Amino acid sequence: MSVTGVPLRPRGRSHLRGVLGVVVWAVVAFFLLNLAALILSVVVNSFGRNWFAGWLPQGFTTAWYTEAWREFGLGQVLLVTVEVALAVVVLALLFGVPAAYALARRDFPGRRAVMLLLFLPVVLPPITYGIPLATVLYKFHLAGTMTGVIAANLVPALPFVILVMTPFVEQIDTNVEAAARMCGAGTRQVFTRVLVPLLVPGILAAGILVLVRTVAMFELTFLVAGPDSQTLVVALYSAAFTPGIRAAQAIDAMAVLYTALSSVLLVLALIFVNPTQIVAQVKEATAE
Repeated sequence: MSVTGVPLRPRGRSHLRGVLGVVVWAVVAFFLLNLAALILSVVVNSFGRNWFAGWLPQGFTTAWYTEAWREFGLGQVLLVTVEVALAVVVLALLFGVPAAYALARRDFPGRRAVMLLLFLPVVLPPITYGIPLATVLYKFHLAGTMTGVIAANLVPALPFVILVMTPFVEQIDTNVEAAARMCGAGTRQVFTRVLVPLLVPGILAAGILVLVRTVAMFELTFLVAGPDSQTLVVALYSAAFTPGIRAAQAIDAMAVLYTALSSVLLVLALIFVNPTQIVAQVKEATAE
């Protein structure tokens, strides 16, 4: 105890916390360094002519990107990826925004249970429900088609839109809606002319995040995709693991294109959305 009567914090405990902090940051730095080295090696190899020894290849070329585009049909793959992603985004926003409004504005018995059920596809690994979902799609002859791929990706995308949009709806003062109704606006006019313009940042955030998730969704797409409905991530897996002789540099070039596309979409998403809002919404949904 100090002279003033205020107890002092034990030095041993403070020193232990400092050491633990240093260890944690050292482990994180080691992990990030290895991750950066792995990504860098893939990028360098995608431009390398021959790389048998040494720190760098013997020469550099962009021919592997041309080879990957030709051999793996990346033009068609990218077109399918864009079509699937945009369709999922449009459908998820079309149904998810009104659902988020209803959950944010209405308090009814079982609301927490409904939100928890909606968010299960978001918090659970996709493979846990992907196999039963694929079985259903195969039963109705939708697997292997664009419709089946879109339907499978819509299962986690729709709850994700609700997850992102609910905080945005809650931030809008209900007096704004009341004022619009007092001026003679109907329910549809309030929603389309008042709420939607105010929700544009949230809609953009949800749309871009769903776009990122759909482009990166491997499990569900792999389970239901056919030869003509493969997205970029599934085509990359097939190129890497399907039997046959393929240049490793061409596969790495394909991987660089996928990583670059996902990174750009992720940066755009982070501009419009605060990740802490999503975490807070998940905690609220999974509370008692």
